[in-house]
Amino acid sequence: MEQIFSETVFDKKDFKEAHLPKGEYEKCIFKNCDFSNSDLAEIIFWECEFISCNLSLAKLTKTAFRDAKFINCKMLGLHFNDCNKFALAFSFENCLLHHSSFYQAKIKGTIFRNTQLLEADFAQCDLTGAVFENCDFTGASFDNTNLEKADLRSSFSYSIDPAQNKIKKAQFSLSGISGLLDKYDIEIDTAH
Repeated sequence: MEQIFSETVFDKKDFKEAHLPKGEYEKCIFKNCDFSNSDLAEIIFWECEFISCNLSLAKLTKTAFRDAKFINCKMLGLHFNDCNKFALAFSFENCLLHHSSFYQAKIKGTIFRNTQLLEADFAQCDLTGAVFENCDFTGASFDNTNLEKADLRSSFSYSIDPAQNKIKKAQFSLSGISGLLDKYDIEIDTAH
C-alpha cells in the first residue's frame, strides 16, 4: 500500500541512497534535499515545493507533478516528457534546467523566472501562454513548439524559427528579435 504524506517538511535529506518512499505527497516542502540520480517514478506530488534541491538526472517515469513549485533548484538532464501527463503543472524560479527535455509536454501557462534553460528541448511542446521572465535559452531547441501568447520579452539567447513554430501573439523584446531571424544568418545593427 502506498504511503500518503501531507504537509510534511523534508529538510536536508539525501535521497540518493535511501530513496524517497513511493506514494503521494500533498502540500509537502522539500528543502535542501538531494534527489540526484534517484528514482522518483510513479510518485505523486500535489502542490509541493522544492526549495534549493538537487534533482539532477532523477528518473521521472510516470511521476506526477501537480502545481509543483521549484525554487533555487539544480535540475540538470531531467526528462519531463516521461512524467505523468495528467494535470502536469509546475513553475520554476532561479533554477538550472540545462539539458532537460520537455518534448511533447503540454504545459500551458507555465512560469519560468530567472531560469537557465541551456540546451533544453522544447520540441513539440505546448507552451501556450507560458511566461519566461529573464531566462537564458542558449542552445535550447524549439521545433514544432506552440509558443502562442507566450511572453519572452525579458528572455535571451533563444533561436526560434517562426516557420517551424507557432508564435502568434507571443511577446518578444526588440533586442531579442534577432533570435527569430537566426536561420537567415544576417547581421542586425542595433546602433542605428
